Amino acid sequence: MSRARAIGVNHVALEVGSVDEALEWYGRLFELDLRGRSPRMAFVDLGDQFVALAEGRSQSPDDHRHFGLVVDSKEAVRAALAEAGVPASPPPRLLFQDPWGNNVEVVEYGDVQFTKAPNVLRGMGADALTKSERALGELRDKGMAPG
Repeated sequence: MSRARAIGVNHVALEVGSVDEALEWYGRLFELDLRGRSPRMAFVDLGDQFVALAEGRSQSPDDHRHFGLVVDSKEAVRAALAEAGVPASPPPRLLFQDPWGNNVEVVEYGDVQFTKAPNVLRGMGADALTKSERALGELRDKGMAPG
């Protein structure tokens, strides 16, 4: 019997205390495009993927478990964190914890092998983003380099 191949992540769900508070808090750090909303959940678009904010955090803060978020400007996030008074790791990494104990690691699109299809980038208004030579090398090594 053949096994299914995992080909991507559709979404990540984060438990928060209050969806309204989470939307306000994350909205101070990132531009949010709300896909949908129910009384206890909010769905924030990330192009062709999304993050679900689910009300009802029932566990203690995470120690090492985290999710990685790809952005167009890591330094813009660092500045927003500083403005909001949220502690963050020193450069070059960017890690922080939200008020509900979720750990977030932020990486810049150009520095990692993660790639969005050109039509998705265009639809997001991010088609000018480019990859570093290191990220392109990682993609070439896997036969996935663009163009």
